[in-house]
Amino acid sequence: MTNSTTNPPNQPGLKIKLEEEMKKALALTLYFGIWFCAITFMAATALEERPIPLALFGFALIKAALSAKFMLIAQAAYPIKIEKENGIVGSLFIESIVYIIVVIALNYFEAGVDGLIHGKEFISSMTAFGGGDALRILAMSILYWLIVWPYLIFVGFNKVVGNTETLAVLFGSKK
Repeated sequence: MTNSTTNPPNQPGLKIKLEEEMKKALALTLYFGIWFCAITFMAATALEERPIPLALFGFALIKAALSAKFMLIAQAAYPIKIEKENGIVGSLFIESIVYIIVVIALNYFEAGVDGLIHGKEFISSMTAFGGGDALRILAMSILYWLIVWPYLIFVGFNKVVGNTETLAVLFGSKK
């Protein structure tokens, strides 16, 4: 069988879809990585830790990759839809809250699995997420939302005007 008989016209093949997903995951990991490394740097300087351990940035990058994975899972489960009458911001606000809830829930689950790996109980490890402090988890959720919101606006804008136009608006045309 040829590719045209297995895939309807205008349907990308599995390899192309996989490449696109890998590019999205890498871009989102880099985006989150920049944010998380900046937050890590700020926290280390606020604690007046000298010298600043480079391992902290490795953990920030691992957390960025996990958060990117969680965000892509949330997008797969709850795809972005832009309603022209509501505009990009209006269309994406509720979705952004749903994405943050999914990311926080997956972080709780990750804490439980990490606890199991280290010989602790799953539920007690989950409840220890964020130090078990509801205010800290709320602050973390707000910070995650502030990080995710510009990404969602970018994705929404890209959906409305297309990738070529989005890149031209952000970085200028190639002419």
